[in-house]
Amino acid sequence: MTGEVGDVALSAAETVILEDAMKSPDSPIRDIQHRTGFAQSHVSAVIARLRSLGALETVADPGDGRRTLVRVAPGALRAMTGRGARDAAPALAAALHDEAAARRATALLEELAGILL
Repeated sequence: MTGEVGDVALSAAETVILEDAMKSPDSPIRDIQHRTGFAQSHVSAVIARLRSLGALETVADPGDGRRTLVRVAPGALRAMTGRGARDAAPALAAALHDEAAARRATALLEELAGILL
């Protein structure tokens, strides 16, 4: 909803793996594979794409140099935080084609956020 021109579009698998890396930083690829249920080759390919986008970083495991650890890149965390902070009102107004309905929807979403958060 708060997407803008120039934002990177992620596939469902990319989103799942990025979320997993956020929840479990410095995880080996094998652990990500187990948690997501994706094949190891698919996890590796997705991680490579997310690395090329600057969303993930990989480092050698200091305890076992054969393993690769995955974490979200600091710049990606800042970008995601910024995207989450964008005002949804303009997107609601464009989608609803009605300013009053957009204001009401915004108020309801703020109320819901207050309840849930």
